[in-house]
Amino acid sequence: MAYLQVNSITKRFGGLVAVENVSFEVEKGEIVSIIGPNGAGKTTVFNMLTGVYSVDEGQIIFDNAHIHNLDPQSIVDAGISRTFQNIRLFPNMRVIENVLVGTHIRTKYSFLDTMLRTPRYKKEEAEKTLKAIEILKSIGLGHRINDYAQNLPYGEQRKVEIARAIATDAKIILLDEPAAGMNPQESEELLRFIRELRDKGYTIILIEHDMNVVMNISDRIYVIDHGKKIAEGLPKDIASNESVIEAYLGGVKKDA
Repeated sequence: MAYLQVNSITKRFGGLVAVENVSFEVEKGEIVSIIGPNGAGKTTVFNMLTGVYSVDEGQIIFDNAHIHNLDPQSIVDAGISRTFQNIRLFPNMRVIENVLVGTHIRTKYSFLDTMLRTPRYKKEEAEKTLKAIEILKSIGLGHRINDYAQNLPYGEQRKVEIARAIATDAKIILLDEPAAGMNPQESEELLRFIRELRDKGYTIILIEHDMNVVMNISDRIYVIDHGKKIAEGLPKDIASNESVIEAYLGGVKKDA
């Protein structure tokens, strides 16, 4: 069985079927992209993978454990973390504080420890701070530790958001349109960064509209249109797939 196995998942909102019978799989250490026109259901798939939306039908199996319909906290605990289309940092907090938010998902000290600032609290906070610093240094943001998030360039804010996901001890990182709003130079830097994450042992699932990013970084690609999977394969196969070309050039465009 694949590292992540998604079997025939469906999501309905009243009479609207947003995602219908979608299946795909991801092996450990892969970069897999999910693409499709606006409104195709890509972010809905991410929301089901991360517990934001329940799964009406189908199964999601991660590392041989069923995780469909677990709450978001439990899915993060299992090792799946994500970023969002719109950057969701705390702009008035320092970079290191934003990353520490991710480490606190696994806090072991109690509320009383926090109030009394016990040795247990101080020891764990020191360990988490060191971990956050090491993550930021490893992705080239060691010099930004004490800067406020709102003062960082757009591309570096994206990196901080990914660093926060890493800080949860994620095994799979879901990136929702990480290149959105980036110029070509920033997109190239993003490509290098995502490859580095893969080389460090992370598994990446990507939603992205920038086809230069998708075609140059993906091991495999799945294509969704109107909530249904219409194609899957290697980048070279997807680039020449007539159904994919028609979905992008001839389909009706709607908001995601």
